Amino acid sequence: MDTSRLLRTTGTVIAAAGLLLSGCTSGGSGGPRAAASPTGPASSDGPGPSAAPGAVPAGLRSYYAQKLSWHDCGVPGFQCATMKAPLDYAKPASGQDIDLAVARRQATGPGKRLGSLVVNPGGPGGSGIGYLQAYAGIGYPEPVRARYDMVSFDPRGVDRSSPVECLTGQAMDKYTQVDQTPDNPAEQAELVKAFKEFATGCQARSKRILPHVSTVDAARDMDMFRAVLGDEKLNYVGASYGTFLGATYADLFPGRVGRLVLDGAMDPSRPALELNRDQTEGFETAFRSFAKDCAKQPDCPLGQGGPDAVAERLKEFFRKVDAQPVPTGEAARPLGESLATTGVIAALYDETAWPQLREALTSAMNGDGSGLLGLADSYYEREADGKYANLMSANAAVNCLDQPPAFTGPEAVNAALPSFEKASPVFGAGLAWASLNCTYWPVKATGAARPLTAKGAAPIVVVGTVRDPATPYKWAQALAGQLDSGTLLTYDGDGHTAYGRGSDCIDSAINRYLLEGTPPADGKRC
Repeated sequence: MDTSRLLRTTGTVIAAAGLLLSGCTSGGSGGPRAAASPTGPASSDGPGPSAAPGAVPAGLRSYYAQKLSWHDCGVPGFQCATMKAPLDYAKPASGQDIDLAVARRQATGPGKRLGSLVVNPGGPGGSGIGYLQAYAGIGYPEPVRARYDMVSFDPRGVDRSSPVECLTGQAMDKYTQVDQTPDNPAEQAELVKAFKEFATGCQARSKRILPHVSTVDAARDMDMFRAVLGDEKLNYVGASYGTFLGATYADLFPGRVGRLVLDGAMDPSRPALELNRDQTEGFETAFRSFAKDCAKQPDCPLGQGGPDAVAERLKEFFRKVDAQPVPTGEAARPLGESLATTGVIAALYDETAWPQLREALTSAMNGDGSGLLGLADSYYEREADGKYANLMSANAAVNCLDQPPAFTGPEAVNAALPSFEKASPVFGAGLAWASLNCTYWPVKATGAARPLTAKGAAPIVVVGTVRDPATPYKWAQALAGQLDSGTLLTYDGDGHTAYGRGSDCIDSAINRYLLEGTPPADGKRC
């Protein structure tokens, strides 16, 4: 359930899911000074030049001038701190603040330091700190880590930063099992009830922060973070939903754009209904690529033949587990259609997970659903002890604030089902019904779909993968066209996002841009 518009990079979906718990606690004092910035000395003693009086509204100056107390936070090589931000940017003098967790790994050298490189893994709801510690801070190319302080933050409402909380772990277990392809009015009513209970839980546990977790709020936080770090301009790599955050920042602060990479891009001009339907089509494209490969493998549990035949066998498997869930070793969590679908979708983010998906499907078809359940758990960031990260709660909170809901109610979903099922015969119905999640949200949307132009910004590199399941390639084409200084870099490959996933062509182009400031030629294809 709720697999639509969950947009995050591969590293936060499968293999790294268990690593993202390591992190920071707020507080502490002292800590080492930051390295010098390219625009002059910068440290935890003060903000950078763009935070000087007059550069920001008077009501925000104290926030931009704050000092960070960096301290070790349990992961070797990384330091953490807590940054204050106003709860409501419209009322910064209200005295109501929120705490934002931030982290860094300082440039390792050699070479002249280029400042800070902020990274975001997407979501919305993905932990930037978890991503930094588990992947970006140690896995980005060494020349980039040598010359940049690798930094990130958990956006407001996420994980360590005043998290949105909605359901207990036990309640989330039940929520993820609700049938997302209702076959009759009673099942539709049960699904609606689940969405309402989720929304009610969010309101009960997170009423204070729910109106203030939009992408615009997070982009404003990111500008404050840039200044507090001592950087005149923002250098940034955003993946998946992180491209929307980055593009929103560029549109708000075009003069403060440094080197921005938007990898696995979203199209901000598409309303929620079209985004969800486009993503449905993207997962179909990715599944057909998997199906072609699977049919060539001797261990393919879906048999031989073309993608249509393989798809029909997967649909038949979904129908069977819908009628009779498969045991998983956990009595309270058998593998029904919802969890099985989520498990398959999780593996489609990364083609290196295809062998794992074949094995999990084979086991499930032989009466053991634990493999697909494990994939679903990685997607939902559920731990073995039954606790969930707040990914799904934050995801709904941000999405439902950024745009009006895709549907007004079940009748509208039923009317749209044919278009979703055309987009994906395998996943269409489930993703259409998942798009109902914002309909019952307790806070009215504050944003709306619109093009983002960032007029006057420095060159921005937009990366699109041709067979990306979660962010269809046409979104990257659209965003690159909207941005006044956008340049499109294309990866003709599979999986979600492209940087750091094995293409020397892609990595070389982005590394050169980050290190030298030279963007690839618009339209370059790898």
